[in-house]
Amino acid sequence: MRSSGDGTAGGAPGRVPGESGPYPLHGNAADHVPRRPTAVAGSGGATSMASEEIGYRGPTACAAAGITYRQLDYWARTGLVEPSVRPAHGSGTQRLYSFRDVVVLKIVKRFLDTGVSLQNIRTAVQHLRACELHDLERLTLMSDGATVYECTSPDEVHALLQGGQGIFGIAVGVVWRDVESALSQLHGERVDTGETLVGHNPTDELARRRNRAV
Repeated sequence: MRSSGDGTAGGAPGRVPGESGPYPLHGNAADHVPRRPTAVAGSGGATSMASEEIGYRGPTACAAAGITYRQLDYWARTGLVEPSVRPAHGSGTQRLYSFRDVVVLKIVKRFLDTGVSLQNIRTAVQHLRACELHDLERLTLMSDGATVYECTSPDEVHALLQGGQGIFGIAVGVVWRDVESALSQLHGERVDTGETLVGHNPTDELARRRNRAV
């Protein structure tokens, strides 16, 4: 487990990557993340939706992340969460957010709602961007208000709770599935062709089945 913050809570800073037990993330999280070989995930919906070949415009990202457009715009302009597929270049261009971006947006919203400091949120965002995409689903982010911890196992979550540090937790996998479900009912856009990809709405499918049954 790693964490962002001042490093005074939790385990020992500078722990060897891969060693078990809670310890804090510091500074630029990307400097502390061990590089892993890229692996191809299964053929589930989340994998296909997470493709960098698909982007989501601002209003779609807002709807899936549960934030306002003003928040989205402010976070992009201040560099908190910038669109990784296509940034805005002057008037008339549309930002395009990746699946990972939308997951991060939703996590940032939850952290802000619970009073986590902006500095710690920025470090957590850097860490989430540095992680391999297929690793995000198994992460749990916890905070004691001063530090944000990354847990990769139930034992690490338990260790934080036992030590009194973890008072708020976000299971990234749950956020992942929430965003996946929301985006499945919204529109995406192919980056290479600009083609609009119409989301699959379960209520529409139910209506079609009823019509065929009549």
